[in-house]
Amino acid sequence: MQAEFLAELSDEEVRALPYLFEFWALPHQLPPEGDWKTWVILGGRGAGKTRAGSEWVRSQVEGALPEDGGPARRLALVAETYDQARDIMVFGESGIIACSPPDRVPQWVAGERKLVWPNGAEARVYSANDFEALRGPQFDGAWADELAKWPRAEEAWDMLQFALRLGENPRQVVTTTPRDVPVLKRILGRRSTVMTCAPTEANRANLAASFLEEVHDLYGGTRQGRQELEGVLVEEIEGALWRAETLRGAVIEKPVHLDRIVVAVDPPVTGHSGSDECGIVVAGVRMEGSPLNWQAVVLEDASIRGASPKGWAEAAIAAMARHGADRLVAEVNQGGDLVEQVVRQVDGLVPFRAVRASRGKAARAEPVAALYEQGRVKHVRGLQALEEQMGQMSVRGYEGRGSPDRVDALVWALTDLMIEPAAQWRRPCVRTLG
Repeated sequence: MQAEFLAELSDEEVRALPYLFEFWALPHQLPPEGDWKTWVILGGRGAGKTRAGSEWVRSQVEGALPEDGGPARRLALVAETYDQARDIMVFGESGIIACSPPDRVPQWVAGERKLVWPNGAEARVYSANDFEALRGPQFDGAWADELAKWPRAEEAWDMLQFALRLGENPRQVVTTTPRDVPVLKRILGRRSTVMTCAPTEANRANLAASFLEEVHDLYGGTRQGRQELEGVLVEEIEGALWRAETLRGAVIEKPVHLDRIVVAVDPPVTGHSGSDECGIVVAGVRMEGSPLNWQAVVLEDASIRGASPKGWAEAAIAAMARHGADRLVAEVNQGGDLVEQVVRQVDGLVPFRAVRASRGKAARAEPVAALYEQGRVKHVRGLQALEEQMGQMSVRGYEGRGSPDRVDALVWALTDLMIEPAAQWRRPCVRTLG
């Protein structure tokens, strides 16, 4: 069908086809319909954000013919630095000049840091670091690139808003890899903002296969991968017990030899499709030196949803078999003796320890979070769902949706492996000092 379509085109139409962006664009690269003020394009690395920004600028300044005007005549192009604005937004492989048809290529006036189109429209480049330069000029459109990494993004963004005061409906586009920064969340929270989002994978046809394979191997299944590859805004709440930077630094390629492994379970109250998840986490410890120096590795998050009691018990025991675990640890606050009875029905000989919560979730989690701050807990790759729950646990309690069953299981596992052995090791010392 494509061959037939192309065969019907004239030579001139074939030459024009590469510049008809609507024909080639991915869905996230096309502006949403409606009366919006700001269009935010969130995307992973290489998802085509720059091309979308360049093509939007073209759509604003170009008319039907090269000399005809478009909806806008005075635009601001803002990047973190002047060099980045020039090298990426103007002259980059997906920049404005590269995307422009031969009869509409704008002229770069280096001394004034601006592009001038054949129809007289202009776009000036600005540095977010020099945001005071936006005081005075006025525009009817703007493109802000990689706003989430601007060092003084709040000040630069506010200054740009004061400058968007020309025309009937001044608009702006933001192209950025998401980061948990206040200015981006403030923009996304406005009713006049629309958003499109895409992962790196969406643009795979234009990316090297070796690049995709490498970055997925390195960052797939991590919080950083969620941000940099999937283009998802991973928010960090105030007072979080686990910070995103800490979790990124905890990821290892493969676990070291471990001396002891446990599977911890946080069973749901009920067992049907509407139940909370059953948290099932596998972790192990390397027991070198005193317990105050032991190192732990979280090996697997085997949590499941909607399983019957027998179903989650089978899943937990299967996880023990996969990792050669020494013990199954299960919280029994909700089910009491029934929890152990369910487990025994699946495997009557499984080494089992019942634990009961006497403090709130945040209080139990704080000592475990401290182990991460000390660099004593590592994660294998692929624990994304667990890490997202961890990021929603604060000193005030869990601030995510539902119940933090994965985090609860993690806390029980590391308490059994690390916290309690350290506490027992300290007690003889206290008695001696007394």
